[in-house]
Amino acid sequence: MTVLSLVSTALADAWALVAPVECAGCGAHDRALCSVCVAGLQSRLMHATLEVDGSSVPLVAALPYAGVARQSLLALKHEGRTELARPLAPVLLAAVTAVWHGSGAYALVPVPGSRAAAAQRGFGPVALIARRAGLAVTHALRPMAAGPAQKALRLEQRLATGSRRWRASPRVAGRRVVLVDDVVTSGATLRAATRALRAAGAEVAGCAAMAATMRRWGDSSIHWKFFADHDESHDDNERGED
Repeated sequence: MTVLSLVSTALADAWALVAPVECAGCGAHDRALCSVCVAGLQSRLMHATLEVDGSSVPLVAALPYAGVARQSLLALKHEGRTELARPLAPVLLAAVTAVWHGSGAYALVPVPGSRAAAAQRGFGPVALIARRAGLAVTHALRPMAAGPAQKALRLEQRLATGSRRWRASPRVAGRRVVLVDDVVTSGATLRAATRALRAAGAEVAGCAAMAATMRRWGDSSIHWKFFADHDESHDDNERGED
């Protein structure tokens, strides 16, 4: 264990005496996220293609939305446990790095939540985690008038209402950007954000998310592949050509 790790552990122990916490993953006492659960946040990069109005946008997620990743994100967003932004930062950084490399992007644009959610929390989860990861973001999307929550809508309703959720800033006109969000489910949110940015003259070079629900069937499915699966398939093709 390094000196820095020892100091961090000592500070965490001291803080636990002042403000006791429970691990968001397993409920263990005196840690925002215990070492076992932190290990559960090790990235398993997945890639997919997001189809938006006839064009394909590269999409990367760092983890399946399950287990520690799901519990940590929910605790951050709904319980205001902002201390979880630090252990979640490497997850976001892994996804962004995978999309950003070679994209020629100019800015990283977080997908904002609703005005009501922002007012209630007092912070934007994606932007907060990005800051903890040392990433600079450009707030180019602004929520428009409140509408029904996306998770309460059917897929066709999401598609019908989603494109009216945000207005994009004209300062990204002519620029390539990467969109970043916390969780991808059907992709409706990222499609709507992509349309808003395109309407402002920006080009979306790719999308990055911390986690993704692994739906395999139905209209709302996104066909994810783990990067390792892609590499193994490539290796098999090469071996087949020998």
